[in-house]
Amino acid sequence: MTVTDFLKTLGNSADAVNLTLERLLQMHDDPEAELIEAMRYAVLDGGKRIRPFLVVTSAALFNVKHERALRVAAAVEMVHCYSLVHDDLPAMDDDQLRRGQPTCHVRFGEATAILAGDALLTKAFEVLSDEKTHPDANVRSDLVLALARAAGPEGMVGGQMLDLIAESEELNMPEITRLQRMKTGMLIAVACEAGAILGKATPGAKHALHAYAHDLGLAFQIADDLLDVEGDEKTVGKKTGKDEEAGKATFVSLLGVERAREQAGVLAGQACDHLDLFGKKADSLRNLAAFVINRQA
Repeated sequence: MTVTDFLKTLGNSADAVNLTLERLLQMHDDPEAELIEAMRYAVLDGGKRIRPFLVVTSAALFNVKHERALRVAAAVEMVHCYSLVHDDLPAMDDDQLRRGQPTCHVRFGEATAILAGDALLTKAFEVLSDEKTHPDANVRSDLVLALARAAGPEGMVGGQMLDLIAESEELNMPEITRLQRMKTGMLIAVACEAGAILGKATPGAKHALHAYAHDLGLAFQIADDLLDVEGDEKTVGKKTGKDEEAGKATFVSLLGVERAREQAGVLAGQACDHLDLFGKKADSLRNLAAFVINRQA
């Protein structure tokens, strides 16, 4: 598959997820409608939809119904976008720009942005627990548990806490790796795991996807660190140079640009090796690994 073909595939997947999100977050005329508007602003303002793509593509390995995969993909994206809304707040990263647009708190105010993030998080679990997502209650329960663990204190939120600590303490490579595994990697991993849960996959298949996602998540973060150093703000869609400005240790600050880029390539290659079990059916996941380390935004 050429780069152009893959980008088309990624775009088609994003369009399908966007339609699902639109249906799940419909506007109404009730007094609290501004909250729904802020939720939609946070979740429908673009993005590559990499985590939803992982859900849909991993689910396809097990012939899961597309509609079910899209609902889970939307739930995972809601959690991701809630985290961005809260990360951008003045009490956290204090960002003014996200995906080329004013951040949610700039557009709607801090209080509404906090509520929008809270509502996206809880809405995600409502979607996962609905029978429309899967008729088997055990599958729905497993999805809820997996996403809760990935997003909670031992996952994404715990990683964000470590990120705050990194502003005042110098972290070494193992600590930076743990931080990024929790903050970024856990949600990427659960996106792959969700497809396997939906498909009632074997333990071996689940392990292969988890190993793929682990290496992909680290490669993704190294690429993100490189963009923060080398990227153009207009292209990236958010402020660059933030980590250096905040004095945070990153993969790039510890390894240097060239070694960091090499390490991202090694990790992407390792990620693809874990997919041998699935043969050509996993080519889209392999193409994603290449895309992640070469992206410009």
